[in-house]
Amino acid sequence: MTVADPLSEAEIATHLENVPNWRRVGDSITAAYRIRYHGGVAMIVHVADIERLISHHADIDLRWDHVRFTVTTHDAGYKLTLADFDLAQRIDKIAHAHEAVSLVDD
Repeated sequence: MTVADPLSEAEIATHLENVPNWRRVGDSITAAYRIRYHGGVAMIVHVADIERLISHHADIDLRWDHVRFTVTTHDAGYKLTLADFDLAQRIDKIAHAHEAVSLVDD
């Protein structure tokens, strides 16, 4: 299996356990973090630097008091892959470094 191969339902469930800040929405995973606007901009730039290095990108929605990331693998037919969960873990670490607070129930 490569990082771009779609995961089975059982594999997705297992990987979701490793990213508790993330929720599945169809064939994507999403997480939101409370952070003020300018802090969110800085966090997005940090995430974008990592995304460029790993060649995998999230859809990002920045609001005045939070930022939301949604991840799926476009090259795998908009399915979830290992690359998505790797990026989710990286985003969690970046969010922590920026003192963003997870909005798990949002």
